[in-house]
Amino acid sequence: MNKLDEINNTQRKSSGEEQRYLQFDLGEESYAVHLLAVKEVIPVPETTGLPNGPNHYVGIMNLRGQIISIIDLRKKLKVNPKKEDLEEAVIIVEISGVGIGLIVDSINRVLNIKSNDVTEVPEVSSQINAKYIAGVYKGAEKLTILLDLESILNIKEIKSQQEKAA
Repeated sequence: MNKLDEINNTQRKSSGEEQRYLQFDLGEESYAVHLLAVKEVIPVPETTGLPNGPNHYVGIMNLRGQIISIIDLRKKLKVNPKKEDLEEAVIIVEISGVGIGLIVDSINRVLNIKSNDVTEVPEVSSQINAKYIAGVYKGAEKLTILLDLESILNIKEIKSQQEKAA
């Protein structure tokens, strides 16, 4: 992060700027992604698998003429899926011009979060997924982990998988 980003982040935190996130469940925990990255939410589609892909890479699908990679976010983050009340959905996001579908257990709601209500991730050396977390929001009911999609999604890897399919 450069100095300008730090200044902008400090100004946002001091002003309590509100941002919107899409909250969803993975296993027993609540997560959220920045709403501006979300294009749409769809039911889990049929996909075309690709050989030799990573474990979390489900395959690709055609969404209105655009090839979309589908990733099981639970496998990527090593979270056990919910056993009951499964309402699986796919969140279509766009990162660096690449459309990606993220399979989640269920969609909850849109959150309006003031930036000063977001805390940093506590340092835990054994926590593998800490690098994927942008912050933690303490809601009225429970904690929501705010995910950093750029860190989670390896765009070069996804573009490579999509090119193999084309």
